[in-house]
Amino acid sequence: MRWHKFISTILHPIVMPTVGLLLYFFLSPITFTFKEQIYFLIIVFTATYIIPILLLIFLRLTNKITSFEVPTIQERKIPLFIMISIFLFLGKFFQSLPNIRDLSYLFFGTLLGMMMVYFIFFTKIKTSLHLLSMGSAVGYFVVFQQIYNISVLPLIIILILLSGFLASSRLYLKAHTPKEVYLGFLIGFLTQFIAYYTLQ
Repeated sequence: MRWHKFISTILHPIVMPTVGLLLYFFLSPITFTFKEQIYFLIIVFTATYIIPILLLIFLRLTNKITSFEVPTIQERKIPLFIMISIFLFLGKFFQSLPNIRDLSYLFFGTLLGMMMVYFIFFTKIKTSLHLLSMGSAVGYFVVFQQIYNISVLPLIIILILLSGFLASSRLYLKAHTPKEVYLGFLIGFLTQFIAYYTLQ
């Protein structure tokens, strides 16, 4: 049980954007100064980690959600809508910066995935946001290879393996059904390609 909760925590959707940005800086052929890296990290970490945590605390204190795991579809609607707004802002922010414009595909792709998940709520299916974020990471770094014509296959394999561990953990914790887990990963993966081919 502890192992499954640990995996779900370190690969949480609000953690993955910051992890993705760190991997981007490590792999990108573009050179960024330390000050630039810190600047972008602060923006992404604040927008995708600090703000969502403060939002969940507020929603919990006002009894809009029953727990920080937001277990029901109804409870997920407000947090997901806020995250959609945040990712729209980040997508436009990075799109406006020529030297790092390709990062906008990650945020616009994830934004599109979250919008699809929001509409799927109306079918009473609680798509896994954990696997959506992992699918987005895998999809983005496949696109990253195409953009820079370099191979990051070892990273992609590691992300796929971590996705498997995470999916098993979400199923073990009974947070999702197999369909919700697979659907989340597939949506996250495919929307990265949609964003890339639409915006390039």
